[in-house]
Amino acid sequence: MRIGFGYDSHRLVPGRALILGGVHIPSTLGPEAHSDGDALIHALIDALLGACALGDIGQLFPPSDEQYRDISSRILLQRTLGLLSEAGFHPRNIDSTVILESPRLGPYVEQMRGTLGMDLGIPAAAISVKAKTKEGLGPTGQGLAVEAYAVALVEEN
Repeated sequence: MRIGFGYDSHRLVPGRALILGGVHIPSTLGPEAHSDGDALIHALIDALLGACALGDIGQLFPPSDEQYRDISSRILLQRTLGLLSEAGFHPRNIDSTVILESPRLGPYVEQMRGTLGMDLGIPAAAISVKAKTKEGLGPTGQGLAVEAYAVALVEEN
């Protein structure tokens, strides 16, 4: 077994869809990003890659590469799982936290767990998604950004 840690954040801007854990969240603001800006999946990708010492999301899917413009982070996650498989690993358990002041994410947590479970090929029961705010502190607390943290446990095939 191996453990990896991931983090991601994005500035929030008008005119972009807010997608977290592969789920569209109704909002007037979305992440400023090259891809769809799904901070939860980006943190998860870094956690999975870190567990297997395979680099990071920016190295594998650089924002300077136009093929990744507006790409679904779920596609990047599938490509990451392919790299893990080639290296002889598969995910076993995920723990994650999303920090967003508004909108409240509680109503979407189960859908995120289900979507991530389907994409990862593991039961939703092996995936934790926690929603937090920063109580008005800092840029994220002021509603200007979204942050996500993830820890992934992977196992050798």
